[in-house]
Amino acid sequence: MNHEYPVVEGIPVMLLSEVSQTMHVAKSSLERARGEKLPDQRAPELYLECLGVDDDEKAGMAELSRDPNSKIDPVVSYIVAATNGIMYKKLVGRLKTYPVPELRLPRKDGAIFIDLGCSWGRWCIAATRNGYSVVGIDPSLGAIMAARRVARQLGLPINYVVADARYLPFRANRVDVVFAYSVLQHFSKENVTIALGEATRVLKPGGTSLVQMPTTLGIRCLFHQAKRGFRKPHGFEVRYWGIPELKRTFTKIIGKSSISVDCYFGIGIQKSDFGLMPLSLKIVTVCSEALRALSKLFPFFVYAADSVYVESRARKKV
Repeated sequence: MNHEYPVVEGIPVMLLSEVSQTMHVAKSSLERARGEKLPDQRAPELYLECLGVDDDEKAGMAELSRDPNSKIDPVVSYIVAATNGIMYKKLVGRLKTYPVPELRLPRKDGAIFIDLGCSWGRWCIAATRNGYSVVGIDPSLGAIMAARRVARQLGLPINYVVADARYLPFRANRVDVVFAYSVLQHFSKENVTIALGEATRVLKPGGTSLVQMPTTLGIRCLFHQAKRGFRKPHGFEVRYWGIPELKRTFTKIIGKSSISVDCYFGIGIQKSDFGLMPLSLKIVTVCSEALRALSKLFPFFVYAADSVYVESRARKKV
């Protein structure tokens, strides 16, 4: 099917209007791109209406955008807890540096790397610094604009597209790495299957898929499941997966898959963020890293992790 897509300040907005969206901001992104939605006049350049934040946060972003002394993008400063996890809650609106994580993939100069649901681009930055040629995609026009501003501020050649992980605007067999962190966990399992099928389509034979997912038996994951009464999730709520289910699903769709620990006691806990954390969260980070190290000696420890990586190798195409 042929489509025409709007381009906003050089950013292609390649969302499909005829399908149901995984995030409500996708509709706002389409409307703003088509000129059907007026910009928020408090800071039109920030595309506030295309961000999934409340009005107080929008007001804070607008105010921070007028601060000549701020070195952090105002959108990033306010969405950092949503993208990086609850450990950043006290840093919202007060971020002093960009928290760029460590990418657990070997350096590969020039390899094409796609970050699904990139938001403000923290993993895109990590991949670019690791030699990859990076394209970040996200359904939020506001987040993509923030990602581009940050990339330009840091002098990094990252490309961004407003798009849907279920309908990737890339040709088949062209991509070396498909990556996603804290993204597919919000999809229904049906939509996860569709997104993994698209990852398979665009990956080169032998290419790598590296996807973070939450588990059913992690301590904090169990807490959140209990908090909502172990009911079936809906909307943008997190879906929790069993380790065998993850390995089975990814192997069936993409290719041979393995599971490794991302972190314990939450999602998004990264040792690279240690210096930004208060003492109590530093202790959490140290404990998480210690357990992650032990999981390499005792593989069954992976079942108690809150967050894991599923690494898959794309099989040869028939």
